[in-house]
Amino acid sequence: MIKDLILIIIGSAIVNNVVLSQFLGLCPFLGVSKKIDTSAGMGAAVIFVITIAAFVTALINKFILVPLDLTYLQTIVFILIIAALVQFVEMFLKKSIPSLYESLGVYLPLITTNCAVLGVALNAVQYEYNILESVIYGFGISVGFTIAIIILAGIREKIEYNDIPESWQGMPIVMVTAGLMSIAFFGFSGII
Repeated sequence: MIKDLILIIIGSAIVNNVVLSQFLGLCPFLGVSKKIDTSAGMGAAVIFVITIAAFVTALINKFILVPLDLTYLQTIVFILIIAALVQFVEMFLKKSIPSLYESLGVYLPLITTNCAVLGVALNAVQYEYNILESVIYGFGISVGFTIAIIILAGIREKIEYNDIPESWQGMPIVMVTAGLMSIAFFGFSGII
């Protein structure tokens, strides 16, 4: 049992990184990754939202949708749960850490539409994970997202001091960097 959970967390965080191998959650990945502090804050918010969303969606799926044969409503119900959780996180950050709330800007509400959050909930159902496995999977995916966004932010901070041709400045060099990161993470595919 513990071995399976460790494989789930390593597989979801590193081997099958949600951003670099599944290409889910690219909007905040590319938009918020300008500074390490902001990226770490976004990563923490995503860890909280995805882990809690995985738990709540697994509960609702197991105890409400499946017994009542309403599995065709999974996507709609999961979206509503995710939207409510993001609103909770947004209110908490606005009240507790206003500087982080301001620095995340429009990207915090975008967690609601972040396909990585919905992808975790739907994948956990598709993989037939139980509630604990769903939570571990969600936590692993969100940690993988955080690792990727912080690495990209660190690289982007260093790139600012480099002499880059004008046509490659901005998003082109970021896309090339993200592609190279994806190739690097592909090297972990033999682990599991």
